[in-house]
Amino acid sequence: MQINVLRAIGLMLGAMAFLAVSDVFIKLASQRAPLGQVMVSMSLGGTALFLALAAIKRVRIFTADALHPMVLLRNAFEIVGGLGLIVGISKVPLSVFAAIMQAAPLVVTLGAALFLREEVGWRRWTAIAVGLVGMLLVIRPFGAEFSGWELFAVMGVVGLAARDLVTRLSPESIPSLAISTWGFMAIIVPGLALLIFEAKPMTAEPLALVYIAAMVVVTALGYLCVTTAMRLAPAAIVSPFRYTRLVFTTGLGMAVFGERPGLPTLAGGALILAAGLYTFARERRLAIRTAAASRPAAAG
Repeated sequence: MQINVLRAIGLMLGAMAFLAVSDVFIKLASQRAPLGQVMVSMSLGGTALFLALAAIKRVRIFTADALHPMVLLRNAFEIVGGLGLIVGISKVPLSVFAAIMQAAPLVVTLGAALFLREEVGWRRWTAIAVGLVGMLLVIRPFGAEFSGWELFAVMGVVGLAARDLVTRLSPESIPSLAISTWGFMAIIVPGLALLIFEAKPMTAEPLALVYIAAMVVVTALGYLCVTTAMRLAPAAIVSPFRYTRLVFTTGLGMAVFGERPGLPTLAGGALILAAGLYTFARERRLAIRTAAASRPAAAG
């Protein structure tokens, strides 16, 4: 058991490193190819991966479940989140993007309280407020360095958080692999729309194609590592290590693109990280307490 836990932690760390490298390749690819081409390539590559996994596991993908209202709504939020993610990575420094994206768990908690009527105590409300203050420090909407593109990263956070909330409402009978496959397919829609409206033509430049291929492969490796890690150990153990992506992405931004995040970005990122970890720890504690309280009732 202990070996599996250590393997799971190592795999989660590896996954976050892979996904940080994926962010780098998305940014590099977007500098040489239109965003539409990058998005369509990501969608097709991810879809091919999930279809292969579905074939191996004998999971049916193309069923009537694809038209379930919650699945369709999840796909819509996947489109919003994917568009915000790709545009955000391409237009803002990776250190800024990474700090904003770490607010996603806080946005999920906020959405669960507002729309799913989940109970959230004053401690987690305080953590959410601290995280949002941290996001404002990173974005600095009224500062001279604010470009407006940062709002796409915020859109990515909101879209992906809403996607996760809607996933909770999807029928349990629908396989997770099928839902993930449909989500990747949905990203083709904004990718094709961007290709139509972008002035920049598609490219067959070898270096651009190398970046795009690397982006797809590294993203797939990251996903596989996350999936394996979550199977080897409880989520309560491995999930906190997702926040290491902030360190990896910021470090790669500095190493590859020469970024030098300022004090507000570092301070804001630290606030978001602290708030997220506290919220996770608090939710875990409450879950343990609820499970302990329900045991006598179940036994009776």
